[in-house]
Amino acid sequence: MDVSKRLKKLPPYIFAEIDRKKKAAIDAGKSIINIGIGDPDKPTPKKILGFIKDAADNAANHSYPIGKGGKVFKQAVVKWMLKRFKVSISENEVMALIGAKDGITHLPLAFVNPGDVVLIPDPGYPGYTSGTILAGGVPYFMPLKESAGFLPDLEAIPEKIYKKTKIMHLNYPNNPTSAMADLKFYKKAVAKAKKYGFIISQDAPYSEIYFDPKDKPVSMLQIPGAKDHVIEFYSMSKTYNMTGWRVGFAVGGEKIINGLALVKENMDSGTVSALQEASARALFECEKEEKEIRELYKKRAKVFTKGLRELGYEVIESKGTLYLWIKIPGKYTSMEFASKLLEEAGLVLTPGIGFGKSADKYVRIALTVDEPVIHKALERLRKIS
Repeated sequence: MDVSKRLKKLPPYIFAEIDRKKKAAIDAGKSIINIGIGDPDKPTPKKILGFIKDAADNAANHSYPIGKGGKVFKQAVVKWMLKRFKVSISENEVMALIGAKDGITHLPLAFVNPGDVVLIPDPGYPGYTSGTILAGGVPYFMPLKESAGFLPDLEAIPEKIYKKTKIMHLNYPNNPTSAMADLKFYKKAVAKAKKYGFIISQDAPYSEIYFDPKDKPVSMLQIPGAKDHVIEFYSMSKTYNMTGWRVGFAVGGEKIINGLALVKENMDSGTVSALQEASARALFECEKEEKEIRELYKKRAKVFTKGLRELGYEVIESKGTLYLWIKIPGKYTSMEFASKLLEEAGLVLTPGIGFGKSADKYVRIALTVDEPVIHKALERLRKIS
């Protein structure tokens, strides 16, 4: 039976091809080092597992979750936003999510009509494009150039495009480039949103994975008057090694939150109540664990970057996230280079083309293996360099 026309419009999922090649290599007996996927290799901290067990024993959490989230969880997010960013919001401006992806991909269904434009970073997370297409929207790609610090040139977007725009997707700290954005840039983006009446969707799952304490990621909601045009998505996944638990939250203007909530009310039953309760505790009781996770990625980034540069690779300086963004040597495409490293060195990494056409001269490495494995990967690269 044929799938729907809207599914057929989705671009090829290049990561499926990488998985196919990885499986073939494993089946052939090749030793594989997977530095392709951004999934933490360490378990969820024991303290958080304890919170989850406690919450699971609470009979109040055994029923359907409440609408936009339980009161305890929403109150915790309100307090966290004030503590972390000095941003004051109300519980009505918070929504629990089944991971940040849940909110990002459903947002267009709330606000995009067929033919409306959605501004999408290139390179960018594939969910921005798939969510747009499934809602009947038209993707307009904003190139992220190294020379501009991987920030989109907002003045290069034609006015006729802005006039059709309903959503602009941003993502800082950035996947895959690891770039950061400051309030100066965000103010320009908010000014455009106000002028043309669109929503800015700021995807911030890496907000707490930063390497310079003096240069922490900021919130767009710190800008006076931004709230009516901004929704930000945060995640427990990377901050606390909780990718498998699927917990995130959205904060922003109440009308935007309510629009997203209306979509989700008709599509799912909400975020597991016990996980909301445990996450509410983690936001305030796991600062030690959070710092340890952040420092682990910082150290891995330093070791991997040093080793790659010694081998002659050009590595973009990572300011945070779980990734390194590397320029491809020679005339290879990103898929050709990724295939070469898999076949000749047993290394699985992510070709830039999977994030957008402008990224075909880059590959992404995930910092999700221990130092001994990093050194092993570097040694394999040395042998084929």
